[in-house]
Amino acid sequence: MMRYMMAALMGLMLLSGAATAQAQAAAQAAPDPIAVEQLRHAIGTWEVETDFIDTDGKILGSAKGTYVFKWVLPDRIVSGTSTIPAWRQTSAILFFVRPKTSEVEMASVGSDGVLWQMIGPDSSETRTTPNVAMDDGSTMMLRFTRHSVTPDSFGSTMEMSVDGGESWHIANQQRFVRKKEEGAAEK
Repeated sequence: MMRYMMAALMGLMLLSGAATAQAQAAAQAAPDPIAVEQLRHAIGTWEVETDFIDTDGKILGSAKGTYVFKWVLPDRIVSGTSTIPAWRQTSAILFFVRPKTSEVEMASVGSDGVLWQMIGPDSSETRTTPNVAMDDGSTMMLRFTRHSVTPDSFGSTMEMSVDGGESWHIANQQRFVRKKEEGAAEK
């Protein structure tokens, strides 16, 4: 009798170990290679020029700033800061891949404490926020699309919607140029 109980206990332990290994493998599913490349491309220091645009397409103002991105967890999580001195604006940024849902998320928060979450498919260059309630009772959605990507530059277009995503207008355009490292040779 004791031998049968020991055999049953051993069987349960083996099944439990197999289930744990399967759960660990699922939790560590590989992210989409396109998403990983987007994260890898972001690493470094970027000089950025931002044009803010009104609903008629007129540039309201431009400012220069710096974005810095570093790995928190290679090929999974990137942290960064955005600084625009002329506007005394600094934001913290976090990018991460979610292999289980095939998404990339960007979270950003500035000194006002408002958290913006931008989510999109891991195979896309576009991220969209949910509909966010503003202090005045209105709602707003933002959509960011990265474009014109080269090894040392890219563009970003931010669109805004105040009608739940029914219509969009460009709210800003950004031009990112990778800052050359000190002592790096000219190409």
